[in-house]
Amino acid sequence: MEEIKTIGVDLAKEIFHLHCADKEGRKVKTLKLKRKDMLPFFINLKPCFIGMESCGGSNYWARKLKAQGHNAKIMQAKFVKPFVKSNKDDHIDAEAICEAVARPNMRFAPSKEIWQQDIQTIHRIRERLIGNKVALSNSMRGLLMEYGITIPKGHKNLKSNMPLILEDAENELTDMIRKEFSNLYEEFKEVEKKIAYYDKEIDKIYSMNEKCQKIGAIPGVGPITATIVMAQIGNGRDFKNGRQYAAYLGLVPRHTGTGGKTINLGISKRGDKYIRAMMIHGSRSVMKAAYSKSDQLSTWAKKTKERRGFNRTCVALANKKARVIWAVLARDTEYRAN
Repeated sequence: MEEIKTIGVDLAKEIFHLHCADKEGRKVKTLKLKRKDMLPFFINLKPCFIGMESCGGSNYWARKLKAQGHNAKIMQAKFVKPFVKSNKDDHIDAEAICEAVARPNMRFAPSKEIWQQDIQTIHRIRERLIGNKVALSNSMRGLLMEYGITIPKGHKNLKSNMPLILEDAENELTDMIRKEFSNLYEEFKEVEKKIAYYDKEIDKIYSMNEKCQKIGAIPGVGPITATIVMAQIGNGRDFKNGRQYAAYLGLVPRHTGTGGKTINLGISKRGDKYIRAMMIHGSRSVMKAAYSKSDQLSTWAKKTKERRGFNRTCVALANKKARVIWAVLARDTEYRAN
């Protein structure tokens, strides 16, 4: 039997399908393994090239396989799909993964170490809580409108108005519903406390990580953006250059073309929308401060705004920040303002 050089793994909860190929790409064998049999199989195998689709558990398996000396790579599912030859099933998916990972120009997603996953988990919990906070706020506003009570936009207005509404005996709230609104408001305040807790945790991570502080020196990058970027790309060396990282975040234009003509469209919005949103929100703060500054970045931002408008300039500035972040991490250097 030919020696196995490349393996495509179709990940699952309990049953994993493997497609094994030799150095020429020819099939050696296919396997179906239970979760408990995965690591023993790879322990007894010579180091080889292993491909997996990005999904829940892919970073875990990448870490375990790399620890055994294998070269494990993660790919986005959309890059594997063109290699699926016929109707979809697990064996065909494993074969497609095996073929895709062997392509010399394949794009791989960076795999995360456990400390990166820890940081990402904190951010994901915080993101969910913020969603809960917005949902509670919208729910209270919408329900109060049914009783003829309106609250101006903003969480500050909600917090200042709700106690007054609950104490007002002249509005149309019955005792039963007043109690329910009080419960909703207490839940809202409890969610705010939890968000504040995770904000402090993120600040702790930021203060203990030297690289986070280096990219935190970039205008428009604070502890939240710095820590989630570190959780995503680590030292940044999985990307060839800053433009590739900006493209990974979806901050570059989509384009279409034929007959030698290329048309640029809006940004691609690929990658992690949470990080992209943090980058663009940070750019808005830079834009607001630009009018009181005369440095090179602020001057560029003001001129670009005059030509392209506020929102497009914020996205362009986020693109610039992504490139600078990559340079600071990949080259292990300090940010120097021009």
